[in-house]
This record gives sequence, C-alpha cells and structure tokens, in this order.
Amino acid sequence: MKSNEELINYLIGTGVLKSLNIIRAMSKIDRKDFVTPECENFAYDDSPCSIGYGQTISQPTTVAFMIEQLAPEVGDKVLDIGYGSGWTTAILASIVGEEGRVFAFEIIPILKRFGERNVRTYKFENVNFIEGDGSKGLPREAPFDRILVSAAAPSVPLALKEQLKIGGRLVIPVGRGSQAIYVIERIGEKAYKKKRIPGFVFVELKGKFGNI
Repeated sequence: MKSNEELINYLIGTGVLKSLNIIRAMSKIDRKDFVTPECENFAYDDSPCSIGYGQTISQPTTVAFMIEQLAPEVGDKVLDIGYGSGWTTAILASIVGEEGRVFAFEIIPILKRFGERNVRTYKFENVNFIEGDGSKGLPREAPFDRILVSAAAPSVPLALKEQLKIGGRLVIPVGRGSQAIYVIERIGEKAYKKKRIPGFVFVELKGKFGNI
C-alpha cells in the first residue's frame, strides 16, 4: 500500500475497522508521520515497524482492532499507556475532540520526545504527555472513561482497573510470548466484566506492574 487512504480502505475491507468515528480519525492521522526514516517506505504496510529501543509502532490491524474494542467517544478522558511513536495518541485525540482529554504515558525518555514531537505536528491541544511508569496509571486524574495499554503486562494491573469510571473500559495485552488482548469493563464499584481475545504478540510493558 502506498498511501494512508489505501491503508484505511484495506482495514475497512478486512472488517477490522468498522466504527465511523475511528475511520474518520485514522483517515486524518497519517501513519507515515509516526515512523522512523528507516521505515518510511513501509509506513502503509500492515506490519509493525521498529522505532528503536526495543519498541515498535504496532501493526495497523492490531491498532484498529484495539481502538475498536476500546470504543472511545467524543468527550472521553483517556489514558494512553506506552504511546511510543504517538500514533495511537493522535488517533485518540482526534476521536475525543476538544471536549475530551488524552493523558499519554511513555517510560523511555527518547521515545517520549519522539512521540510527542510527532503528535504535536497535528496541533492537538487536548493531550498531556507524561514521562514515567504508566503501569501504575495516573491516580490524580482518575477516573478515566477509557484506558489503552500498548504493551503486554504479566496480568491486568489492579491499579488500572480501579482507575476506570463505572462504565469505563480498559484494553490491554496480557501474557508473555504469545499474548491475549483483554477487554475489561467496569460495571460496578467492585464488579468487572472481562473478554479475552488470544493470538497477539506485543513488546513487554515496562514498570512496576509490567514484565520488566
């Protein structure tokens, strides 16, 4: 594929990208703006691409799938953990709009700056960039409507579940080696509903509640 438009049409055609608000956001946010120079020729391939330091910009199919499971809406307060290149952050910022807010965590300082610089080219004013351990969440800004984690934890951190609003949703990969994506919905003060979707591979989440 040679353009972002071709990539989006491909994702729609495979059935992974369905929601109009997510389609609109991913159409506005060009993946090529978030890859390293070494990957520019492959920016629209449906494959992950290294951004250095053992991290990747995720496969477009996986990103579309996770954001569809997250189901963000206009006005949501979103926690985006392990943002790396900033691609998911920009998509989420576009979806939640001026009424919403995205708090984006990255633990690797150089990637924090790389991703922030990429996102800022889109002139969003609804994003806070934070360098630090996102596995603990952000208690001072909780509760969140949506939490997206883009690296695999050994288990679902209780801290993140507790920072969801009732009715909120957490999407996180879990496990070592081959992982599963977990979709956690908070349905009561101490009640959660869980869906497990196997067959994914992610880099490992760093931090107190991560694998590293």
